[in-house]
Amino acid sequence: MEAYRTLEERFARISAIEDAVGVLQWDAETLMPQGAADSRSDQLATLKGIAHERLTAPDMADLLDKANQDGDHLDAWQSANLREMRRIYLHAAAVPADLVEASSRAVSRAELVWREARQNSDFALLLPHLSQVLAFQRQIGQAKGEALGLSPYDALLDSYDPGLRQAAIDPLFAELGAELPDLIQEAQERQQGRPAIQPLDGPFPVDDQRRIGERLMKAAGFDFDRGRLDVSLHPFCGGSTGDVRITTRYSEANFMSALMGVLHETGHALYEQGRPEAWRRQPVGLARGMSLHESQSLLIEMQACRSREFVTYLSPLVRETFQGEGPAWSPENLHRILTRVEPGFIRVDADEITYPAHILVRCTLEKALIAGDLPIEDLPSAFNEKVRQFLGLTVPDDSLGCLQDIHWPGGAWGYFPTYTLGAMTAAQFFRAACRADAAILPGLAKGDFAPLRTWLRANVHAKGSLTTTDQLLVAATGQPLTAEVFRAHLRERYLAP
Repeated sequence: MEAYRTLEERFARISAIEDAVGVLQWDAETLMPQGAADSRSDQLATLKGIAHERLTAPDMADLLDKANQDGDHLDAWQSANLREMRRIYLHAAAVPADLVEASSRAVSRAELVWREARQNSDFALLLPHLSQVLAFQRQIGQAKGEALGLSPYDALLDSYDPGLRQAAIDPLFAELGAELPDLIQEAQERQQGRPAIQPLDGPFPVDDQRRIGERLMKAAGFDFDRGRLDVSLHPFCGGSTGDVRITTRYSEANFMSALMGVLHETGHALYEQGRPEAWRRQPVGLARGMSLHESQSLLIEMQACRSREFVTYLSPLVRETFQGEGPAWSPENLHRILTRVEPGFIRVDADEITYPAHILVRCTLEKALIAGDLPIEDLPSAFNEKVRQFLGLTVPDDSLGCLQDIHWPGGAWGYFPTYTLGAMTAAQFFRAACRADAAILPGLAKGDFAPLRTWLRANVHAKGSLTTTDQLLVAATGQPLTAEVFRAHLRERYLAP
């Protein structure tokens, strides 16, 4: 067991370094003055370089082999931990340390420039920085692919979701994509046959929005002793082990967008706060992958908090908070606002049915960019064409097009598929949870998330990375991932009489 214990100590130290990176990245997105960007870039690159050096130390492979020889002495959690250690090591060892640091610096610069480029709809400003990020991502994908026996894009996918491959994604997405146009059209036709939605008249003060957001976070089970809510240009969940930071962005003209953003990120945070306590600083204690992570955010935001039951609870709460009057604040009208199907330009504001179309746009383009089949300077026009093809919209400027997401300048290539896979997984989890506990839906009608949270803690959060994603999903829902449960959910919510 000596080799295994040594590995546990090393990975605990690496976890601490990564936690420091997480807090610095959160600060860079929320509070850091712009003039500190170069210093922050160096800090992050240095810390990531140190973590990489520790992870790829000359004796690491030997320690992993020796620990594996002692496998008979390991329990189930320790065996899974060793498996995850080796997976993480193989990813890291494939990439030279100088490439890790260079990529980190390029990402820090690109993220900073992206904010200005997005605000001014100026893709040309971002282009040289995005080109550099892409070049490094291609090198990383190539290096990992050669080490793992994967294509570059599959290697990038595996970084975010262990075991995820294009061969698994493509048929699921093709199946869903084939049905989307008809679903969108039929849902809109159903809406047009109903009385018009009553608009909610603002302004809605940001302080009030924050208060109601924090109230709903507490109701969902967010622990404010181990986390906080802040503001950023792009909502996210970050921070560190035991200190989960989430953000949203506010508009005084529309409180629903910020509120749903808070609930989405709260779903991520509940997963992080619910990870197995005894294994928090070990790989086996980490969230299994980003498809599961996105399933938790979408389960809270889309499955639970856009249900009729939850809106029954939400209606008097927002009416009191914003001193609303009249039928516009009724549960029925609020539910129709939250389930309105309307193709739009912004991914994070998209409804459940059109959202997968946004992901298909991005997945198609990033695969072509990584493969070198699409020149980066042609991204705006290619993006606009795909939006026209999948959503029937004409993009007016790049801030509403290829500049709206931080993922590509942030180096998150291979991440986008996990959103739609997460939506499918969320539908499967929520159906299984409601069948297992009849108190979940009545609880949501009272703002009581405890029954749902208890099921998620037991079946998802507390499992960490003990099993593979497929094994966890089968154990929790009784079947592997399928697009049919998600499609059935969409038909029931949007097409039912």
